[in-house]
Amino acid sequence: MSCASFPVALIRQLHFQSSGVAISALAAAMLLASSAPSSSGQMAALRSPLPILLLHRPAALPLRLRHRLLASSVRPRRAPRVVPRCAASPRPSSLESPPRGKCSPLLESALLPGGNELAVHEWKAVPDIWRTAAEKYADRVALVDPYHDPPSELTYKQLEQQILDFSHGLRAVGVAPDEKVALFADNSCRWLVADQGIMATGAINVVRGTRSSDEELFEIYNHSESIALVVDSPQFFNRLAESFISRINARFIVVLWGDKSSLNSDAVKGIPVYDYNDITKLGQENRNALRHFPEQGQLGAFEAITPEDVATLIYTSGTGGTPKGVMLTHKNLLHQINNLWDVVPAVPGDRFLSMLPPWHAYERSTEYFIFTHGIQQVYTTVKYLKADLQQYQPHYIISVPLVYETLYSSIQRQISSSSTARKTVALALIKISLLYMEAKKIYEGTVLSNNPVEPSSIAYMVNCLRARIVAALLWPLHNLAKMLVYKKIHSSIGISKAGISGGGSLPMHVDKFFEAIGIKVQNGYGLTETSPVVAARRPLCNVLGTVGNPIKHTEIKIVDIETGEVLPDGSKGTVKIKGLPLMKGYYKNPSATNKAVDQDGWFNTGDIGWIAPHCATGPSRKCGGLLVLEGRAKDTIVLTTGENVEPAELEEAASRSNLIDQIMVIGQDRRRLGAIIVPNNDEVLAAAKRKSSLDGNNGLAKDKVMNLVYDELRTCMAGCSFKIGPILIVDEPFTIDNGLMTPTMKIRREKVVAKYEKEIEALYK
Repeated sequence: MSCASFPVALIRQLHFQSSGVAISALAAAMLLASSAPSSSGQMAALRSPLPILLLHRPAALPLRLRHRLLASSVRPRRAPRVVPRCAASPRPSSLESPPRGKCSPLLESALLPGGNELAVHEWKAVPDIWRTAAEKYADRVALVDPYHDPPSELTYKQLEQQILDFSHGLRAVGVAPDEKVALFADNSCRWLVADQGIMATGAINVVRGTRSSDEELFEIYNHSESIALVVDSPQFFNRLAESFISRINARFIVVLWGDKSSLNSDAVKGIPVYDYNDITKLGQENRNALRHFPEQGQLGAFEAITPEDVATLIYTSGTGGTPKGVMLTHKNLLHQINNLWDVVPAVPGDRFLSMLPPWHAYERSTEYFIFTHGIQQVYTTVKYLKADLQQYQPHYIISVPLVYETLYSSIQRQISSSSTARKTVALALIKISLLYMEAKKIYEGTVLSNNPVEPSSIAYMVNCLRARIVAALLWPLHNLAKMLVYKKIHSSIGISKAGISGGGSLPMHVDKFFEAIGIKVQNGYGLTETSPVVAARRPLCNVLGTVGNPIKHTEIKIVDIETGEVLPDGSKGTVKIKGLPLMKGYYKNPSATNKAVDQDGWFNTGDIGWIAPHCATGPSRKCGGLLVLEGRAKDTIVLTTGENVEPAELEEAASRSNLIDQIMVIGQDRRRLGAIIVPNNDEVLAAAKRKSSLDGNNGLAKDKVMNLVYDELRTCMAGCSFKIGPILIVDEPFTIDNGLMTPTMKIRREKVVAKYEKEIEALYK
């Protein structure tokens, strides 16, 4: 296109309906003509005058042209860098080949060729769910966010509109399909809007929370090749200003909450900064422009996001300091959305309480799912959890085991602080309820066992009769406990339907307690790599000690740790998973992907477990096929908080001490880390002499050894991200001869834990 013909062609393309807009279009053409170079190959020179027009009347140009020009105008004047992009969506070299955007096929069906003909209720991308939800539950309240400024309450229709505004705002500032946008923020309604807004553009969001270290966030941003940053608040941004912002290349920055004028001005030089309202306002203007130019979709400006497209990158704990970015596709997440109702049969009007980090795959997938059923979600925090449970009386809460442990401890403290008579009665009634539940399991067929041999019919009939008699005798007292004790507990906790637990193993004593008092807790299992839920206990088959049956379109098998051979039900081995929820792979890490997923598509979880055998009769007849977990084959420790800890770093730091000969960090499915330590007795004695801690016999009591070692441990690990809590001092070293070390001198963690099982239990009481 020549410079002379360009204004005419531009005017022909614009079909404005008002004289004011026509004047703006003509002004744009004149500015382009006056500033254009003589050669059509130098089209980059056209960029300079256009931002003036776009800021004045941003809705005055066609959508494709606005996207191209805004993308050019907002980029910072920084050192050039190459941003990798999908080959299917290259940046255009001129206005004659505009960028093909992507959109969610149902949410924005009007942008696609064929327009509304594609508006069928079959989800192809995650953001599609918002169109269906808005049509079904338009004026029903979807979100309540009381603790941010301003407090927010959004209906399903408002939520859909904000997601659309945010996505169009991102397009206006130059976000292209398949580019990565870092979303570093905590749980809130605006997090959800930003997350879905990014996805709806066809871009990929890279998520993490504000509690991560600056260095970890920097590694994630760089490794993911993100092109822009969305942050929680000015306070969080200012924390990152020196250690993070100055070291990255960002096309722009978005602040979800607070006033952007509070940002560190030195850190944002040359980088466009928008707050939440800026982006949504740009999006509204973009959408208004589309209403004037519906033919943009017909001209092929957009193509549909496909189920195979990557929706998000979630980084898991890496080994050796290398981050692993899990690529989850729209198909992965839609599998969760379409199949979790069997676990959580939510109905319109149910209220959920949300407090987990939204970047965690567990919280994220379950949130997407519950919104497709017309529920109301209330955002809370650990600080306000107790008050919000009482105020909102949620039907469900989805959380990690630590929350249920905390609720359990709180109830126990309340009972202990009551009068002696009340305390005695309450504890006695709870014990009776526990016995009542154990008896019920026998005749209901939910006694967990890994024994594949069925009992004789006579023996089972005798046991069943005995259990029914015991249950009948205890039933009146159990009902009395409901009226006197449990009713008050239910009132203070809410959770009228179920608590869903995941992200770690639920302690058996907590599981049994909630069952006894009539609060249903359903335990589930999954990993980030599996989107994450692969198994969960169903409401009508809530067998304690298990993580339930696999969800639909998911296969689970148990293989021998050494040989990889498939084991029969009841045998313990490594858990492997296959099916629709399995990730696309680790981003830029094919070797790690190939190591985790074999040629037949089976993912090695690194967890140890077994599958309950099927029995036609007997006390275990309803347990067949349920998955039971018993620890991890990997070294990674998963705390009940949901945090993953690599013990090697901590053990290395501790081993630098002369007082510590050997150490093994423990804490799997515990609230905090602990350690088993073999001390260097000579060095400990020397240290005791220096501190005058020896007794009259020139000996050293074990408690004094523990105090010395613990003080040393705290000093050595001062710079570590995790701290060691309780420690167990043992005299016998870990050696090859006693089977506690491998021939390559690595500690056999499972064998050490098995050897000191009783001591570890006592350590955590």
